[in-house]
Amino acid sequence: MLSLLLIRGTQESATFNNIIVIVKVSIVLLIIALAWKFINPANHVPYLIPADAGTATLSTGQIHNYADPLNHGWLGVLRGAGIVFFAFIGFDAVSTAAQEAKNPQKDMPVGILVSLAICTFLYILFSHVLTGLAPYKEFMGHGGEASVVYAITHYMPGYEWLASMVTVAILAGFSSVILVMLLGQTRVFYTMSKDGLVPAIFSKLHPKYKTPYRSQWVFFVFVSIFAAFIPDSVVGDMTSIGTLFAFVLVCLGIMILRKTDPNLVRPFKTPFYLIVCPLGALICLAMILSLGWENWTRLIVWMGIGLLIYFVYGRYHSKLRAK
Repeated sequence: MLSLLLIRGTQESATFNNIIVIVKVSIVLLIIALAWKFINPANHVPYLIPADAGTATLSTGQIHNYADPLNHGWLGVLRGAGIVFFAFIGFDAVSTAAQEAKNPQKDMPVGILVSLAICTFLYILFSHVLTGLAPYKEFMGHGGEASVVYAITHYMPGYEWLASMVTVAILAGFSSVILVMLLGQTRVFYTMSKDGLVPAIFSKLHPKYKTPYRSQWVFFVFVSIFAAFIPDSVVGDMTSIGTLFAFVLVCLGIMILRKTDPNLVRPFKTPFYLIVCPLGALICLAMILSLGWENWTRLIVWMGIGLLIYFVYGRYHSKLRAK
């Protein structure tokens, strides 16, 4: 349904996305407001997980050891940030639709930065409330993927009805993320196809709606197969580490281009790039290092597939190379 909506057009997709964003943000704000009075201050002491926290039994039966340096303190925070980093990738995806914006030079930076600030504030506030409702160890075992529902049903007496709204918010959240990701992915491949790096099918536009419909069908099949057969935890970690690595390259690329091509037309220039870019690259790299060798292995394999496509096809069909 989301793929069909994207084929129909960006305006229709944006309208649908606005509706579900309003729904999920309203429910998030409702939970924060109602749950605040149920916060137990003892659950926030200490605020960071200590090294002597012991162990917790996961819902899968595995034992989670908090003595591991990556499972407590600031390193634990860093690892946690890396694991949930996929929640932030929708913001950069907006930039891939710049060709369809009326005033991208002004609207894109404002849209990305303002929405990023608002969502980050809501993430922090919601996390504070949730960890205040229930002891963090309970989320590891009893809560699992349904941690919010667990906290509401066990620590907010009289508000069990709110758990059903959480399910609605989660479905709305997934839908909006999938919509933006499919939009961004097809636009990235549209531009790559116009540059000759991938086959021309990805830049073929619909005769009526003027959207890259064939690309949309390809990714509809690809994403559906991935979602059906790959565990969600693996997909989430792959998405996070892949995006973090891409951000490292973007940060370094900006610094390199400022030196090698200073006269390049730049509708938007990263301010204080000598500070922002190195810090961005270092922080993203630190989060990557905290994600473990399994994710590094997947990243290397996935990147190898990308390099294979480039050297077998993209390099010889590149229009930039032809010049």
